[in-house]
Amino acid sequence: MSVVTEDPSIHALRADVSRRKLFDLAFVILGLVVLFASLLVLLVLFLDLVVKGAPRLNWDFVTSFASRKPENAGILSAWIGTTLIMVVTACVAMPIGVAAAIYLEEYAPKNWFTAIIEINVTNLAGVPSIIYGLLALGLFVYKFSLGQSIAAAGLTLALLILPIVIVATREAVRAVPRAIREAAYALGATRWEVTAHHVLPYSMGGVLTGMIIGLSRAIGETAPIITIGALSFIAFLPSPPVTGEFPFLSFAWLKDSFTAMPIQMFNWVSRPDPGFRVNAAAAGAILLGMTLLMNGVAIWLRYRFRKRINW
Repeated sequence: MSVVTEDPSIHALRADVSRRKLFDLAFVILGLVVLFASLLVLLVLFLDLVVKGAPRLNWDFVTSFASRKPENAGILSAWIGTTLIMVVTACVAMPIGVAAAIYLEEYAPKNWFTAIIEINVTNLAGVPSIIYGLLALGLFVYKFSLGQSIAAAGLTLALLILPIVIVATREAVRAVPRAIREAAYALGATRWEVTAHHVLPYSMGGVLTGMIIGLSRAIGETAPIITIGALSFIAFLPSPPVTGEFPFLSFAWLKDSFTAMPIQMFNWVSRPDPGFRVNAAAAGAILLGMTLLMNGVAIWLRYRFRKRINW
């Protein structure tokens, strides 16, 4: 009876496959450890803010203006200012960022000029935020005479997150299978119809992911809005965006002065009274809550878009 011996090359191949599977498993475990460690750090920081700011986490704190007495101080003007700034930022950054990404990915010719644009867009994502603040100070505040307004702050933060939105949108558009484009072209669709009716809807999940990342960075930025002159103490609200007279919408609030949650927290932390530090902790917990709420809404919208798509 003859004995069949295994080919040494097959044995080496199996050993190599086993080793690679072991490396894959180790990488997955390492990734899960890093993920849970990061979430644990975030949870500990959030609980620490909640515990320290618990004495001021009440409705009066949310509905009161800033005050020189810590027990009377609130964040009404700060959270409303932050919300209005985020509205301006999203309304400016999303259409411009998505349009720029679609042009670069679907329309722009592949030459040295577009290559330079792509390199610059990628590099701008890593520029320190204070640089955007200095740019906005000279451009929006002085050149365009917007002053220390909500519009200037929103445009500044829109510039800050624009590279993030463009890069994320390009990756989402690039991930759409080529077969979808070719099938649409085969049926006689134009390039714009293919982009608007197929590529953009299929990539909307990735686009919203880019907006989540960008707005999450923008909501906590302090340096750019300090540079353009945000107020640290304010006891009034911007003009209401909704009025009781036709056309029922007002944009006067875009020109109003403002403060924001990071500015208010910075002001309180810099004061010697321990009561203001409790206020800063409470404001930090609320700011994190606002960020999580904003991200939750964006994730829900992304889920709705993906659910409507049938691959």
